[in-house]
Amino acid sequence: MTKTNIPEKGAIIQRNLETFSISPHIPGGFADPALLRKIADVAEKYGAKFIKLTGAQRIAIIGIKEDDLDKAWAEFTDRSKAIGLTIRSIQICPGTRACKKAKQDSPGLGFALDKVFYGKPAPAKFKMGVSGCANCCSDSWMKDIGFFGTETGFTVVAGGKGGGTAKIGRVLAEDLTEDQAVALARKIIGFYREQGKFPERLGATIELVGFDAFVQAVK
Repeated sequence: MTKTNIPEKGAIIQRNLETFSISPHIPGGFADPALLRKIADVAEKYGAKFIKLTGAQRIAIIGIKEDDLDKAWAEFTDRSKAIGLTIRSIQICPGTRACKKAKQDSPGLGFALDKVFYGKPAPAKFKMGVSGCANCCSDSWMKDIGFFGTETGFTVVAGGKGGGTAKIGRVLAEDLTEDQAVALARKIIGFYREQGKFPERLGATIELVGFDAFVQAVK
């Protein structure tokens, strides 16, 4: 039987249909030296083919044998996983913690969202991006929910996606605090869980019910 992804093990089948990749949780791509050393050690210990920086701001360990998946994950303190029908890694820029152009603390909001939502179930894959300014280095307009900072708070956009049928999100709210942004994300995800059906992304669900009805439901 042909092997496939194993979501409960956080494992994605590779091109050879024999080995898998795993991606330890690295919220927003912010990693300390100890975690980087651990990833390198695990890659060596279990004979990974290579490691790869991903577009989701993680590090994929590629080429793990199926029999070694549980042992490899056991090496990490944080074993949370997010593949399949889940809320994926939240893309986060450095924000006011490092970038001179930033208007808001995007890591602060991003980590708060990560703590509440990462790996939780969704009707289809679900992506979020948090940017510290309108330059949107975290592709906020191309996410199911995107956030970007202005002088007066966070703007929230919803319904975007990348891929072969890319869509730009629409502005849902402006001038929100971090707590207000998290609360709104909770309402949006609740709406999506009630109304969405696989394989449609949030933007498709919004189109089906109508943007005005969506706004009324979440605000």
